[in-house]
Amino acid sequence: MNDTKSYAGLLARILLSILFITAGYGKLGAAEGTAAYMASQGVPGLLVWPTIVLELLGGLAILVGFQTRIVALALAGFSVLAGLIFHLVPGDQMQMISLYKNLGLAGGFLLLAAHGAGALSLDALRAGKRRAATA
Repeated sequence: MNDTKSYAGLLARILLSILFITAGYGKLGAAEGTAAYMASQGVPGLLVWPTIVLELLGGLAILVGFQTRIVALALAGFSVLAGLIFHLVPGDQMQMISLYKNLGLAGGFLLLAAHGAGALSLDALRAGKRRAATA
């Protein structure tokens, strides 16, 4: 059972992080266009760089399980806000599906925040080293 739980936690982190890593990486080459789109939706374009950093570094942190609880909370909030700002278009079924996708991602991140990254993570490795150092 422990192995199943460990591998499920790792798989969950991989699946949750894919979207953010690829989105952040994609924005690196299109920061100006992304900033213009953000501005068209009422979001200051200068927030494009913090967005890229959060998506890339946050996605990577979730992937490896580093500071998982804090990063998961940040990405949960980001997912909800981005969904509400960019996808809340009740007359457009595809945009509403994107909103629900963002809410689902937030749910996954809240589970990570509540339960941690699991045994196969840097958080677990660091906790083990701390315990060994104090023993």
